[in-house]
Amino acid sequence: MTDSTTTAPKPGARTGGVALREQGLQSTQGTTSIADTVVSKIAGIAAKDVSGVYALGGNTSRALGAVRERIPGGRVNHSQGVSVEVGETQAAVDIDMIAEYGVAIADLAAGVRRNVIDSIERMTGLQVTEVNISVADIHLPEDDQDDDADRTPRVQ
Repeated sequence: MTDSTTTAPKPGARTGGVALREQGLQSTQGTTSIADTVVSKIAGIAAKDVSGVYALGGNTSRALGAVRERIPGGRVNHSQGVSVEVGETQAAVDIDMIAEYGVAIADLAAGVRRNVIDSIERMTGLQVTEVNISVADIHLPEDDQDDDADRTPRVQ
């Protein structure tokens, strides 16, 4: 006698950190699954594309990212400062960012929200239910000058 209780995962079920989605990603020929990290990278890149966003993440995560990028073979973390919750057909996004000084923060948040929603929905077919934005700091132009002045010359 065979065990008939074992079945394949249902569409939309969470399996190993990958959500299966029905909206345009399941057909009679198979199912396409998109990992949560894919959605967070799309959101990170879309947010950084908006003029007025200096960086994503808070000061601590930016410092760790800078160290990682200086290591030979290190790569840019596009999902830094981004967290996502992905369901069967919907996604919610939280973004921590640093704004450029002088930018209207409400307008910046609206632009980031619009770009993130458009990018995720276009690329994944998921419906984005919300994009929560937390502005952790503003970047002042003199911050870059202070960084350059603190460095000692490597050659003389």
